Amino acid sequence: MDTQYRSGFAALIGRPNVGKSTLMNTMIGQKIAITSSKPQTTRNRIRTVYTSEKAQIVFLDTPGIHKAKNKLGSYMVHTAEQTLSDADVILFLVEPTVYIGAGEQHIIDQLKQTRTPVILVVNKIDTVKKNDLFAVIDAYRRQMDFAEIVPVSAFQNTNTDELLSCIIKYLPYGPAFYDEDTVTDQPERQIVAELIREQALRMLDEELPHGIAVTIESMKRLKRITEIQATIVCERDSHKGMIIGKGGAMLKRIGSQARIGIEDLLGCQVNLKLWVKVKKDWRDSDYLLKNFGYRQDENEFR
Repeated sequence: MDTQYRSGFAALIGRPNVGKSTLMNTMIGQKIAITSSKPQTTRNRIRTVYTSEKAQIVFLDTPGIHKAKNKLGSYMVHTAEQTLSDADVILFLVEPTVYIGAGEQHIIDQLKQTRTPVILVVNKIDTVKKNDLFAVIDAYRRQMDFAEIVPVSAFQNTNTDELLSCIIKYLPYGPAFYDEDTVTDQPERQIVAELIREQALRMLDEELPHGIAVTIESMKRLKRITEIQATIVCERDSHKGMIIGKGGAMLKRIGSQARIGIEDLLGCQVNLKLWVKVKKDWRDSDYLLKNFGYRQDENEFR
């Protein structure tokens, strides 16, 4: 291994819906984290890996920091805040607006207390004029002394190479943590469950998706096809009816769209069967949260 090789952890942090998952997927060149226009899409800390000849970056994608309304929300906020202490460099993602709200201010106050270098990443620059962007950068520069400020468009893959170079500068020298062909440590089943949840997020009403979890009951690889049985869990009987839809139409749509992403992930034909179950107020149940994979593990990294 080259003695000049660098490797380390880069945490993506920011308010919900600023494009953290989209940016991470773009930089590693593969879709691992699900994305949607609805906030709080990411629930767990997702670890993905970018490897080049010079460095390996282990990205930690976090749930957006928001005001928690239930135990699931508290878990998500704790997960995001815990990530700050696990990183070698922090990417603070913001949208290109001069208005710095209470949510951004809360994150800035936390970042001021860390000694970890913080790169301000102004995302979605494709939505504003260049002159307006300067004003945004100036507004944030007055708030805190950032190690770097990098404007990007994750959606259009603009300036992401520059961002990768900036991240690498702040990583310690050392060997790679993972093989060069590794892109994530997420179990395949977890990614499959998330791809199903992504389609539910995209197709269902605004409020309903936050009360949805997906569990994989079985996943069998046969010669030319993978058989998957999964359950969409919701909190109310009325929600179950919405997810199934008239004559099962909505469930069929969710399944057929999810299958496209799963087949792309697994590289084979998929037979996907979906069920819907009601677990009342599961987002406030410690037992069910753990059952659905939302575990609080302080020693998860390093």
